[in-house]
Amino acid sequence: MRPTPIHLHDVVISGAGPVGLFLACELRQAGCSVLVLEAAGDPSSPLKHPPFGVRGLTVPTMESFDRRGLMDAIRDRATGRDTLGTAHWRKQPRRPGGHFAGIQFFHDQIDGERWPYRLPGEVGSVAADMASIEAVLTARAATLGIEIERGREVNGFDPSDEDVVVRAGGATFRGRWLVGCDGARSAVRKAAGIGFAGTDPEFTGYSIQVELADPGVLEPGRHYTATGMYVFTPPGTIGLVDFDGGAFHRAAPITRSHVEAVLRRISGTDVTVTALHLATTWTDRAFQATEYRKGRVFLAGDAAHIHSPLGGQGLNLGLGDAMNLGWKLAATIHGHAPPSLLDSYAQERQPVAAQVLDWSRAQVALMRPSRSSRALETIVRDLLATRDGATYFAERIWGLSLRYDLGDGHSLVGRSAPDFALADGSTLNEQLRSGRGVLLDFDGRSALRDVAARWPDRLLHVAMDARDRLGLGAVLVRPDGIVAWVHADAALDETELADAISRWFGAA
Repeated sequence: MRPTPIHLHDVVISGAGPVGLFLACELRQAGCSVLVLEAAGDPSSPLKHPPFGVRGLTVPTMESFDRRGLMDAIRDRATGRDTLGTAHWRKQPRRPGGHFAGIQFFHDQIDGERWPYRLPGEVGSVAADMASIEAVLTARAATLGIEIERGREVNGFDPSDEDVVVRAGGATFRGRWLVGCDGARSAVRKAAGIGFAGTDPEFTGYSIQVELADPGVLEPGRHYTATGMYVFTPPGTIGLVDFDGGAFHRAAPITRSHVEAVLRRISGTDVTVTALHLATTWTDRAFQATEYRKGRVFLAGDAAHIHSPLGGQGLNLGLGDAMNLGWKLAATIHGHAPPSLLDSYAQERQPVAAQVLDWSRAQVALMRPSRSSRALETIVRDLLATRDGATYFAERIWGLSLRYDLGDGHSLVGRSAPDFALADGSTLNEQLRSGRGVLLDFDGRSALRDVAARWPDRLLHVAMDARDRLGLGAVLVRPDGIVAWVHADAALDETELADAISRWFGAA
């Protein structure tokens, strides 16, 4: 007989990493009851702290955090110029903008005028470590009263048409929906029978913290060699890539002697490792779930897609999943979502992940220890040294190219809304912190006010001008900050606006 726990949560989330926590906060802010189950009893790990836990945040991620009032707390914990393992790079005379397979580009090369719907000062960069990001999200979850049960590894579930009964850590829990945010080896994905397809690894990557007998043997920076690649940040932070087909990843304990042997072979030096303090391995395996939803079960984050950490886009990709799914699932739970709303999660997010996976694969192709890859590297390096090339790579790496296919219309539709500075001193991002959509009406038209009034609990009508409205008359913004409709012409079509609102917010 199917066990049925008495207490019913709106959503059970498997995984209390940044993606699971952010999704939980989105749902709870929208008035949903949420339970988070986490396999690990203790969330702490040295790999979440600098240097190996540092992640660069893309523009969409920073915007999402700002739209929920979290960005200031993230900035307070952001890595600085003297952060362990990163100081060597941060003290360069030019401000690095990012890299592609280790080939850097710089802020002074980038032409921001190529992005007409970005306001001055909107594009920046912040790096923060995973421990700090989790701490900020955990604090927000506690403030919202979210239940987190640690030491509860999901080992199965029983779905029905009405709910999902989850088995985890010797107990059972019941939710209307289940979301797997439980990582690359997701138990939720496997139990749901969702396929995971992609490309197998070409290398084993190593992130190590060591003491060297003579650090001067290794030259700081990133180096491609005849057998692989290494990055050295004095005095002892090293990244290695060994093109062994991923054979060593999780195959055996990582010992000092093994690290020394691999480092000697890759660097071509007689370097001596006297102590190994911290080490982990990773690969360039790139896989994606064949479905993001099966019945009442969803996947997000690494449970839905994995790739190498090259470029640091995995965390950002998962947080984007959470921002996209949270408000849609909440609207469904509250009974006012249009039927197609939940389907739009996979329709919008799967192509984004597929593109990131290919971006990762392209970097691997450039890193292979072959003459053809070194020849290709020369061409890409020359391209990145140009203004057009640096601008293109910045747009991709910073997440500025993100645009969902929301149909024909204004070129801003489907993109992230600019953070307009409004006449009362607030910003659009601040208006979005309630979790509702926003109809930003620069001219204060009564017709727009009357249309918005049909959705008072789901849509905030903001009637005021902006310091720079970018030539627009009105903008409809979804709760996740994505533009759903734009009025830029002299004639206002109220029916078109009402249709756009209905598409995303349901019937009036």
